Amino acid sequence: MWSLSTFRLTGPADRPLGMCQTYVDITDGYRAERRLELLTEAGAGIGATLDVARTAQELADVLVPALGDVAWVALSEAVLEGDEPPKMIGPGQWNLRRIGTAPPRDDWPTGLPAVGAVSPALPDHALIRRIGQGETVLLPDRDSVIAAAEGHSELSHLFVPEHGHSAIAAPLFARGLVLGTVVIWRTRRPGPFDQEDADLLKEIASRAAPGVDNARRYTREHRAAVALQQRLLPAATTDTPAAETVGFYVPGGGGAEIGGDWYDVIALPSFRVALVAGDVTGHGLPATATMGRLRTAVDTLADLELDPDELLTHLDDLVQQLQGEAPHQGDTVGASCLYAVYDPVTCQCTLAGAGHPPPVVIRPDGTVGSVEVSTGPLLGVGGMPFEATTFDLEPGSVIAVYTKGVIYRDDHDPDAGLRRLTDRLARSAGPGCDLNGVGHELLRSLGDAPARDDMALLLARTRAVAPANTVTWDFPADVSVAAAARKAAAGQLAAWGLDELSFTTELVVSELVTNAVRYAGGPIGLRLILGDVLVCEVNDPSNTQPRLRRARWSDEGGRGLFLIAQLTDRWGSRYTRSGKTIWTEQALTADLGPLDLPW
Repeated sequence: MWSLSTFRLTGPADRPLGMCQTYVDITDGYRAERRLELLTEAGAGIGATLDVARTAQELADVLVPALGDVAWVALSEAVLEGDEPPKMIGPGQWNLRRIGTAPPRDDWPTGLPAVGAVSPALPDHALIRRIGQGETVLLPDRDSVIAAAEGHSELSHLFVPEHGHSAIAAPLFARGLVLGTVVIWRTRRPGPFDQEDADLLKEIASRAAPGVDNARRYTREHRAAVALQQRLLPAATTDTPAAETVGFYVPGGGGAEIGGDWYDVIALPSFRVALVAGDVTGHGLPATATMGRLRTAVDTLADLELDPDELLTHLDDLVQQLQGEAPHQGDTVGASCLYAVYDPVTCQCTLAGAGHPPPVVIRPDGTVGSVEVSTGPLLGVGGMPFEATTFDLEPGSVIAVYTKGVIYRDDHDPDAGLRRLTDRLARSAGPGCDLNGVGHELLRSLGDAPARDDMALLLARTRAVAPANTVTWDFPADVSVAAAARKAAAGQLAAWGLDELSFTTELVVSELVTNAVRYAGGPIGLRLILGDVLVCEVNDPSNTQPRLRRARWSDEGGRGLFLIAQLTDRWGSRYTRSGKTIWTEQALTADLGPLDLPW
C-alpha cells in the first residue's frame, strides 16, 4: 500500500518552477493500525457475558472478515459442562465441539461441519500435539495444508474448507489449561497468512481465553447452585388422596441467578395435605441455603400438625434467629410464606400468610378469583400475630400458590400482575385440565425476557373423600362405652368388607377410648376414614399429649400405646381448638409382621 503526496516547486518571488510527487510505502503502518484496531475490538467485544457459547461466537465474529474468510472456535466437552479439560492431552483424549462459527450459517462452506458438531477423538499428530502444548500453528500455503493432512485424509473434510489455502490454529490457553482451539482460514482472498497474522491471532486468543475460562467457571458454580436448589425442592408432581399437584421453579435472569423461592407439598395424617410457597430475600447460594433451612423447618413444624397461623409464628421466630446470625455472615435474612392445609373429608382449606401474595382458586363451575387473606407481616419482623382464613374448596377446584416473581413484572404493579395471572388461569385451568400443561403455558405467557426474580408456582387440583367412606360416633365419658365403640367399629368394617382388620381395629379403638375416658373425660369422638389406608381417630377435650414409652415388667400401665404402635403403620396426636385427636393408620391388609412387645 502506497501513499501519494503532490506539492508545487517555487522559486524567488514565488515563481512556479514545477510539480513534485512522492510515493511512500505505508503497508506496514496500515497493517499495524489494523492490528491495533482488531485487538481493541477483541478486547471490547469478547467476554462481555458469562456464557461459554456466546463468548466463543464473539471470538469468531471478531476474526471474520477482519482477518480471514472462515473461522470456528472449538471447545472441549468438559469446558461446556463447566469442568476443567485434561491437563495432559494424549491420543484420542481431545474431544472438541464447534461452538462459535463465522461467517453465518447461510454463507458457511458446504460440507464443513457447523455449530454443534462434535469432532471425533483427535489422532496422535504432530500438529495436534503442538496446539495441545499451547503453540500457535501457521499453515501459510496449500502445500503445507496438504502436508499437515497427510496420513489423515479421513479428517480433511472436517477441518479443511473448500478452496482453503492458508490457515492458522491457536489454542485457547488459560491457567495452564488448553480449553479449545480457534481456527481461521482464507478461502476467497488470495493472500496467505504470515507470521504477523499468526502472532495477532495468538494475541487475540490469549485475550479471549480468560473470558472463556471465566464463563466455564461460572457455568460450574451455577450448575452446582442449581443442583443444590433442585435437591432442596420437593418432587415436581405428587398424587395423594387429597390433591394432585404440579410444581414449577424458574431461576431469575433467564437461568443466571438462582434464589430462595420454594414450594412444597406435605402429606398430613387423615389424608390432609399442606401446600406451601415461600420466598427468601436475595439471590445466590446464601438465599438458597436459607431457603433449605426454612423448608426443613416447615416440614418439621407441619409434622407437629400445628394450625397455619401458629406454624408461621414459629417460623417467624426462626427467621429472627437467622437474622441474629446474619451480621456474622454479611447477609440480610427475610422471607415471605404462605401455608395452607386442605382437608378432603370436610372439603375445607385453612391458610395463613406472612407477607405473601394470595392464592388463586379456579372452581369447577369456572369462576376464578384470589382468596381474601389477612396477610401478616414478613417473616422476621416479629411482634405481630398471624391470622388464619378458612374457606370451602369444592372437589375438582384448582388452587394456585406462587411467589411474587410470577406477578411482579416490568411494570412493578402486583395488582396488575395478579389480574393477569387470574385471567390466564381462567382461560386454561378448566375442569379436567392438564396441570403440567397449564403451568408451562402460564410461564410461557409471562414473556421471553429474563425475569429479575426467580419464580415458584404450585398448582393443586383438590379431591374429596366420599361421604360413604367416613363415619363418626360420639360417646360419653363412661367406662362402658369402650365395648360400644368396639362394636360400632367392627360393624362399619364389615360393611366396608374389611373384616380382616376388625381384630386390630377393635383393639386400637378399645385402648384409645379407654384412655380418653380415664384421663380426659368426655365427650369422646370416634371417626373411621377409608382411603388407601384405614384411619382411626379418637378425640377428647384434654390437652395432655400421650407419650410412647417402654414399660418395665413391674409397671401396671404404659403398654397400650406401645401395642398400638406395633399394630399400626403410623400413629400420632394433634391439638385441636377444643382438645386433641389421636390418630392411627393401618394398611388395608391383615399382615402385621413380627411384633416387638415390651413384655
